[in-house]
Amino acid sequence: MATLEDYVARVEGTCGAEKDVIVTFRYEKKEQAIASILKKATLKNSLQGIIHELTFDGISFRVYSSGKAIFRSVKNREELNRLLSTLLL
Repeated sequence: MATLEDYVARVEGTCGAEKDVIVTFRYEKKEQAIASILKKATLKNSLQGIIHELTFDGISFRVYSSGKAIFRSVKNREELNRLLSTLLL
């Protein structure tokens, strides 16, 4: 069974009402992670297939083809983990 650690290499930034959190996906799993996120989240905008602006469960975020995602206004680490689990697993 896959876990978040299989997909997520690093989480940077602090959670909070006005903070952005940068999630870096593992290089070998980034294509699979991006495909899963694009399938489950609502696409608001896409710029040349490089930057995807999405929303899911009331949270807006961007996913980059480089394998990074920036989540806006995530309240705490538990919420981030729940969101990532739903999107990736």
